Amino acid sequence: MGFFQFKRTQEIKANLEEVWKFIANPANLKKITPDYMGFDITSKDVPSRMYAGMIISYKVSPLLGIKTTWVTEITHLKENSYFVDEQRVGPYSIWHHQHIIESMPIGTLMTDIVSYQPPFGFLGSIANEVIIKSKLNEIFDYRTKALDEIF
Repeated sequence: MGFFQFKRTQEIKANLEEVWKFIANPANLKKITPDYMGFDITSKDVPSRMYAGMIISYKVSPLLGIKTTWVTEITHLKENSYFVDEQRVGPYSIWHHQHIIESMPIGTLMTDIVSYQPPFGFLGSIANEVIIKSKLNEIFDYRTKALDEIF
């Protein structure tokens, strides 16, 4: 049973407070997720600012257009610095996603670290090599372009 980590950094040409305001609003996740994933928040009355302990449920189609329920909890949050979401219900055995932002002279450096374990033991490890790694790269490539357009 494999355990994997995906890391991506992006320089955003906007100040840290602007970037934080955008990424700390759960509704904005749809704006930086590829349309083909059919991403929709299904939680009722989601506030415009996340907080530690917040539970958010989604419907998403990460593979073959099959709708999946995904529930995450914001487990850690430091204003204008970082937050962590962890999957509570969804397709992975483990999903831990750190979103870190740091001020730079020309804007903001955003770092994402996703630590995950696919289901199904060694079959999940094979799926990671064949599908998951490339799908994560594709999703984060899209997000990079979307954030460059937004900022």
